[in-house]
Order: sequence, then C-alpha cells, then structure tokens
Amino acid sequence: MVEGLSVLLLQPPAIKPASPPLGLAVLLGHLRRQGIEARALDANLAAYRYLLQPERLAAMAPAPLNTAQHRALKHVSRSWNLLASPAACRSFARYQSAVQHLNTALGVYRGTSGDERLTLGDYRHGGRSEFSLHDLQQLAAGEASTLFGAYFAEELLPAVAACKPRLIALSINYRHQLLPAFELAGLLRRALPGVKLVAGGGMLTSWRGVLEQAIGALAPFDHLVFGPGEEALLQLAQGEAGDDFFLEGSSCLAFEPDFSGLTPAAYLSPEPVLPVTASRGCYWQRCLFCPEAVAPTHPYRSCAPAEVPDLLLTLAHRWRVRHFHLTDNALPLPVLKALAARRDELAGLAWYGFVRFEAALADPQLVDHLAAAGCRMLQLGLESGSQTVLDRLGKGTRVATASAVLRALQRAGIATYVYVMFGVPDETDEDRRATLHFLEEHADAIGFLNLAIMNLPHQSELAAGRTAAVEAEGEGSARGLYLTGAAEQQRRSEARRFIQQKLLASSAIRTIVNRTPPLFTSDHAFFFDAQKG
Repeated sequence: MVEGLSVLLLQPPAIKPASPPLGLAVLLGHLRRQGIEARALDANLAAYRYLLQPERLAAMAPAPLNTAQHRALKHVSRSWNLLASPAACRSFARYQSAVQHLNTALGVYRGTSGDERLTLGDYRHGGRSEFSLHDLQQLAAGEASTLFGAYFAEELLPAVAACKPRLIALSINYRHQLLPAFELAGLLRRALPGVKLVAGGGMLTSWRGVLEQAIGALAPFDHLVFGPGEEALLQLAQGEAGDDFFLEGSSCLAFEPDFSGLTPAAYLSPEPVLPVTASRGCYWQRCLFCPEAVAPTHPYRSCAPAEVPDLLLTLAHRWRVRHFHLTDNALPLPVLKALAARRDELAGLAWYGFVRFEAALADPQLVDHLAAAGCRMLQLGLESGSQTVLDRLGKGTRVATASAVLRALQRAGIATYVYVMFGVPDETDEDRRATLHFLEEHADAIGFLNLAIMNLPHQSELAAGRTAAVEAEGEGSARGLYLTGAAEQQRRSEARRFIQQKLLASSAIRTIVNRTPPLFTSDHAFFFDAQKG
C-alpha cells in the first residue's frame, strides 16, 4: 500500500449549510482507514461565510438600499448567530426573520450578468443552464463565471494550494452545484496543472447517459466516478485506477463517517447535527416514478442493523453531539428494531429520518420504543391519499396503513413530516380530493407538510412510453433530468391550481404548512418539535 498520498475532498456550493456533508465524511473515513492521508474541505459552508461578511455585502449592495435590504444587512451577523444557536427555536417569528434577512442579504449578489440568484441552499443562473454542456464548458474554460468566482480565487484556491494535494475529488450531488463546480474545476486545473482532478456524486451518476457522450466538455477532469466512490477513489489515490476516464463505483460501501475538519458546530443548526446512514440505495426500489427503480445510483446495501446503535453512540462521544439525521432513502425495519432494542443506551440522543409507511410502524410497542430510543421525527412519503394513485405509482402503500401509522406515531409523541405529490400522470380531480380529505382527517397527526408537484424523470418506468412532446430543458431534451413539454406543463399547471385554490384554502392544512420552517424545512423542523416536546 502506498502511504502518505494526499487526497483533498471538496464539496462545492451551493446547498443548505445545515450540517457537515456525509459523502465527504464517509469517503474521508474510508481513505484514512486504508492508510491514505486525506482531508475534507466544505467549500459550500465557506462560500456562504465569505459572501455574508458584512463589509463584502456593503460593497456589493445597490444604492440606494430598500428598507428590506437595509434591515437585512444590518442584521446579517445576528441572524447567522441566531440560526446556529438553540435560541433559534425559542421564537418562530425571530427564526423566520433571521432566514429572511440572510436570504435578502444574499440577494445583493447578482453576478456579472445580473441574473444570478442565491439563497441559503438554492443557486440559479438565469443566463446559464446547469444542463447545458456548452455553458459548463465555458465556465470550466474561464470564459464565464459565477458569483462564487471571487471566493474561489481569493480564499479557496490558496487554501487548496496550501494543502499540496496530489488528488482533488469534487462531490457533486445536486444540480445547484453543477455550474459552480465546473467553474471551480477549471480554476483548479489552471492553478494546479499537475494535480489529478476527479469528480463524483449522485448528480453526476444520475446524469450518466449524457456525460458518457460528452467527454469533450469534461476537459478539466481526469476522471468521473459513477456510483459509490469508495474503492474508485482509493485506487486513484494508490495509483491503481488505470487510464479510463469513466470509473465504475464498486459494491464496497463504507458506513462509518469521519468528520475531521468539518466542525459540526460551525453549521446553521440550533444544535450540531451529524448525518449518518445505515443503508445506501433503496430497499423498496419499485416506485414507478423513481429513477432508482430503473437505474439505482447506489445498489442497495445495509450495514448490520446491530452496528447502527453503536455507530451513533461512538459518533456522539467522539464529536460531542446528540442530534443525528439518518439520511437513508428509507430506514430498513431491522435497523429500526435494532435502535428500539437499545433504547436505554440511546435515550440521551435525538434523531430523525425517512421511513416507509410499513405496517410494523402501526405497532404501539415498536413506536413507543423508538421514541424512547431518541426518535423525534419521521419523514414519510405519502404522495397521495388516493389508493388508485398509490397503486399506479407502485408505492406499495395502503391508505389504511398510512392512517394507522400516523395515529401510532402521534400517540408515541413522534413528529411526522409528510410528503405529498400532486400532478401524477392521469391523476383525476377525485384523486386530488381524496388527498385533501386524508390530510384534513389526519391534520392533528401531521407535524409538517411538504407539498410538491411531480417532475417526471426520464429514467423512470412511469415516463416510459409517454407520447408527450418533450422539449428542451437547457439545450436539448436529453440534457435535463425530467420530461418537459406541453402535456407535462398542463399536468403541472392543474396540480398547482389545485394546491393554491383548494388545498391551501383548508385552514387545517394551511396551519401545518405555515409552521414548517422556511427553507431549512425538515433540517430544522426536527428541533421545533423537540423543543415543544
């Protein structure tokens, strides 16, 4: 084994700076356990800190400032400190104001073209598309820039150079990262021409079909990794990966993260939260609207259920935290049962995560034990209150089971964050009304709501064979991730109209929506419910 090789793991902006990036921490832990010298750097968090410095905001702000901008710039430091402290949960009004102040302050950055928009967790460029290979190529070549360019040049590049890495790996998991990541890749290539540059992550794997046909647009990189990156990155660090541009992730998955250098307390969260996963991929994989059922980003793997309580206890001790986000697509039942069985040891911790509406979660004893083991909130993808729609989607959920689960969790004192999706193909008004009725009937058992309109992924069984004319998103229909076109737009418009005119006209539903933390949603809802409890 080659010792002492230096690998720098980088997360580019822009995503919510609510907790350390799990992907980087898992890769860091895996590399270090194999004897590789590695470091992790969250350029996303650092970019927000850079852009929100009061003196930099003052220099960028338009003149004259409007009232909202003046107030926001005055309260930037105070708002950041509030959102990163337990005081954030003491007043929802103050919390909302702090989020609004930071977003308004970030709004002074419009980029050189004047049409960029950045919030806490969302970045859009009105003049550039993240799904345009031409635009990505221009950014990488330095022929265009983003509003992150100054941060990259002034702070990030010197920090990277000081690390003297031989290999730099960019983790790109969300579409908001694509434009900044390609700009950063180009800057790194020009500043450090001898350093090997690789990228991977869920976003690139989801976009695999396009990228495999576009090597010319990927010039800054030496390699792209599709799928789990642990072994590919290790082989690159050891000089054993070969010359292939596209590298295939292996089934060797790591679960123990190392958060060294990522400082959990530095993030915008009322208490430090560590993300952890007990499984990779989805154990169900039968939802017809999900690309994971057709081409999984990760093959499903779970660590031994009995290891999960030990992992939480180990991380809690090492990093002095007590709050965890279990990031699984859906927590497997054996893992939930293992956590429930260790409830006495886990009683001082608090955690939340996604689960399916499994019948076992209607068992009062199990959910009581989960609550005793630190479970404070569960996220559940209901999608629809219509059994017809659920069957069409392949959810494997029964409306009656969903009702029983919500009631059981309510009795146990576990908050619920329920996800609903309108605009399903062939959805009728009767289907939509069934969802409205279900939500109203269970309003007292639903803590928070996420209301969405379906974007139908190209790579999903539900999209297969649809005859809707597909239009370009960016520069060609194959470039984007979702179907577009007249029929798709009409479907989404009908769903949006129902949400605005019918769903939100319900006072019970509107009450739930209004108490959902703006922008940070489930990342912070967890705390508001825990504060009440």
